[in-house]
Amino acid sequence: MKVNWQGVYPAVTTQFNDDDSINFETTAAMIDTLVKEGVHGIIVLGTVGENCSLRSEEKRQVLAMAKEVVAGRVPVLSGVAETTTQFAIEFAQDAQKLGIDGLMVLPGMVYRSSEREAIDHYQQIARATTLPIMIYNNPVTYGVDVSIDGMRVLADEPNIVSVKEATEDTRRITELFSAFGDRFVVFGGVDDIALESMMLGATGWISGLTNVFPRESVAIYKLAQQGRYEEARELWRWFLPLLRLDTIPTLVQCIKYAEQLAGRGSERTRAPRLSLPADQKAYVERLYNEALANRIDLSKYNLD
Repeated sequence: MKVNWQGVYPAVTTQFNDDDSINFETTAAMIDTLVKEGVHGIIVLGTVGENCSLRSEEKRQVLAMAKEVVAGRVPVLSGVAETTTQFAIEFAQDAQKLGIDGLMVLPGMVYRSSEREAIDHYQQIARATTLPIMIYNNPVTYGVDVSIDGMRVLADEPNIVSVKEATEDTRRITELFSAFGDRFVVFGGVDDIALESMMLGATGWISGLTNVFPRESVAIYKLAQQGRYEEARELWRWFLPLLRLDTIPTLVQCIKYAEQLAGRGSERTRAPRLSLPADQKAYVERLYNEALANRIDLSKYNLD
């Protein structure tokens, strides 16, 4: 199975009303704006989308909304983050019925799987759907690393086509290409090493801070693809302080607060996530204001 997944895919936030219900209108507008600003794909219901804080029926509603809003302009992928393999299978099958273009599958939630268990989880989901699947390999957060040997097992599943590589070890990208050639589409999955990942061959970047600065994210990708690394580094160095917010436990709150500062959404999250305390808000606001004050004119890169 071949897919044309490449470029910058924001993991979008799920917006909430003051009563904690989903604000579908704002979420839809945010997704539409991102597509118009040039992103190459949309991922809903990832960590940043607070997948595990949504009820089952709410997740299906988000998928239907995203599919309708994007209307085929770019691929729409959904995170699959369930507590059991059977629940994940059911969700994957519902996503397929709703017309979602692919799945970004996480290990089983709550229970920390061994690699053997994680591989079985991915296999069972892959065999229950014909949708293309991206494995989200994030041992830092989820406590299980699917090794190169593990990926050799998963390579036998034809619809496992991609890896979101989030080990924070850029050597893994080279190891994936050395072991498998072009068998898997490799995405960088850690914001603050995305440029290094693309320089090593990653064909895409799944990002949280793209929700705040999408045009700059797309420009970095295009410059990297064109081998214009000196220019990419200039833009990267401007962006890096904000990108590091994606690597801390409160990444969802930080990204949502930055969205609010940019007038692109609300900071509101569902408990147990709480609004950032005042000192942390001040830190995010300082980074955001510094980014605005030093924002680079993208027209000088002649990327259009």
